[in-house]
Amino acid sequence: MASLNVGSLGEYIREQRRNAQYSLRQLAEAAGVSNPYLSQIERGLRKPSAEILQQIAKALRISAETLYVQAGILEERRDEGLELRASILADPLINEQQKQALLAVYEAFLKENAARRDPAAEAGTPTTPAQPTTPAQTTTDGPAA
Repeated sequence: MASLNVGSLGEYIREQRRNAQYSLRQLAEAAGVSNPYLSQIERGLRKPSAEILQQIAKALRISAETLYVQAGILEERRDEGLELRASILADPLINEQQKQALLAVYEAFLKENAARRDPAAEAGTPTTPAQPTTPAQTTTDGPAA
């Protein structure tokens, strides 16, 4: 397990609180913690438990996993998307063709976002970021005349 970096965790929580336009008192109340305790967390003086982090995350409407990573409780996921892919493949409510279509759209979005971050990664690919591919584009031809 990674070491706890309480200072940067507190700074991160403060930044998220400000982005959500909460006062310290408002967030403390929404998270069910005392105002002084939250202040100490933000200043890096206290090490909150996973349960407290979960309450703060819920109040801020961010994932608890994000705070766990900031706190060093969890390692940052390098296998992003694997859980989503597994969920799609395991879903009994959609058929195999639908599963493959969802995965293809997801992969296209990942590729598009990677190209935006690193234009060199897009070299040699016929699709440009200005022309995103969506399932709607393939089904909007209208009825045959």
